[in-house]
Amino acid sequence: MIAEKINFCPQCGTALLLEERFGRLRPCCPQCGWVFFPDPKVAAAVLVEQEGRVLLARRVNDPARGLWTMPAGFVDAGEDPAGAALRECLEETGLVVRITGLLDVLSGQEHARGAHIVIFYRAEVVSGELTPGDDVDAVQFFARDQLPPLAFSTTQRILERY
Repeated sequence: MIAEKINFCPQCGTALLLEERFGRLRPCCPQCGWVFFPDPKVAAAVLVEQEGRVLLARRVNDPARGLWTMPAGFVDAGEDPAGAALRECLEETGLVVRITGLLDVLSGQEHARGAHIVIFYRAEVVSGELTPGDDVDAVQFFARDQLPPLAFSTTQRILERY
């Protein structure tokens, strides 16, 4: 699912038409020939474990308000995905973590404003104080057999696999 919609050419302002290009219908400019190629949204997440428990954060925004997920967020243009995962973890949990490995890369947008690709890293706590921030209102370590309601199927899949 690509939620992004574009109606006018960013180069010349002409109304775009849908035309078959490179194997699918794409918005194209009949005036200058510009073709719209939507870029995927990329997010990065960390799986942090301590004493057999996993770190989760409770969302304050829709979709999935009140449900739990791993610390995660969008990768900014030009940002290293691992750096984005570290930044998001600090912003959401107050914890400085260190990436210890790449777990998985999953695709499939779960909601209209969501990521198309999520890069999951394993990380360990270096320092900091567990405190909710940014777009979460609670952060906590949970035993795997006592997980709260999870926000996204990708979170569930990673926790089942790793």
